[in-house]
Amino acid sequence: MTADTLITSPDHRARLDREAARLLAFGAGAARPGRVGAAYLDADGHPDPARGTLTWITCRTVHSYALGHLLGRPGCAAVAEAALAGLTGPLHDARDGGWFHSVDESGTPEVTAGKSAYDHAFVMLAGASATTAGLRGGADLLAVATSTYLERFWDDVHGRPVDTWDVAFTDLDGYRGLNATMHSVEAMLAVASAVPPEESGAWLDRAARAASFVVDLARTHDGRLPEHFDADWVPDLELNADRPDDPFKPYGATPGHGLEWARLLLHLEAMTARSQELLDTATVLFDRAAADAWAVDGADGFVYTTDWSGAPVVRTRMHWVATEAIAAAAALYERTGDTRFADRYATWWDYAERHLVDERKGSWHHELDTANRPAATVWPGKPDVYHALQCTLIPRLPLAPMVAGALRDGALR
Repeated sequence: MTADTLITSPDHRARLDREAARLLAFGAGAARPGRVGAAYLDADGHPDPARGTLTWITCRTVHSYALGHLLGRPGCAAVAEAALAGLTGPLHDARDGGWFHSVDESGTPEVTAGKSAYDHAFVMLAGASATTAGLRGGADLLAVATSTYLERFWDDVHGRPVDTWDVAFTDLDGYRGLNATMHSVEAMLAVASAVPPEESGAWLDRAARAASFVVDLARTHDGRLPEHFDADWVPDLELNADRPDDPFKPYGATPGHGLEWARLLLHLEAMTARSQELLDTATVLFDRAAADAWAVDGADGFVYTTDWSGAPVVRTRMHWVATEAIAAAAALYERTGDTRFADRYATWWDYAERHLVDERKGSWHHELDTANRPAATVWPGKPDVYHALQCTLIPRLPLAPMVAGALRDGALR
């Protein structure tokens, strides 16, 4: 079987369907009886009480189990709605608005982390997917999430979000980040797929404005995207050089984000019929990430980060990078029909099967060392199934609408 026939073969699509079911069975443990929100899961799929209840994990659980419900999987609606109740309950700040980063096991909010665009983008994604899936409370959550995001985070002057406020929304940090921008684009595309047609255009326009910044960055930085900026969006290329494996603000270029942006640009193009520039940039980002990060140090796998010449910095292999590589290859093959992307897809799916998919305990190993052995230096445990689940669905869906909308429309192949 050739690579391009693998990606479209009924047997492989059946394998993806089984893997989606397996992931959903594992991640269901995030919904705990008598509690709201979603737990961070350990390597065995058990809640890790030391982590408390995190907004972004809770949102990704709502999104994933909304997708499961749209797939017709029994029990997924209950998991999604239990997680959603955390977003309308203790994780929501009834006094100052918005969402806390987390609450501890007693329900006390974590206030020192402030309120971030990253978390709030995921609240929008959760609301959009829950609305698309027809889950209870989804439409109400989406309405509050979008109004809060537009009021507090969207910077219409620059056409991209600010990053972090203090908990009372009085002091805005000067840092700006491409990670929050990326997940904002993902969320805005999902919102555009969830709201009435007369409202979707404004969300697509915002996503396109943010994406245009990435097009410029890719052109001026040889396909390696700066992640960190000051308040005027001037890149800080040396941020965290002294702690390069920071889980949210690592030093250098993050090839996994180049791959994720590549896919998002293709979704945007499919939803807006915009210029060839989006496809060209997606290809540049994909090729740069593959050249810099894939199997560059004597073993298969994607290194986590590189410096600005493309040399590896943090060589740990993250599962989410592989999932985004697989999804980006599938998206580029869907868009172009070029078999070189199908070849990459086949190679990277084989890698995932050999090293990342945990057939014994469930889910995927979230982190591997340079010899592809399970590790836990940056991401202990198996916190959620969001990245891996989407990796099983995107190869079987068109590029528009976004994942939940495509499942709603019966487009799964």
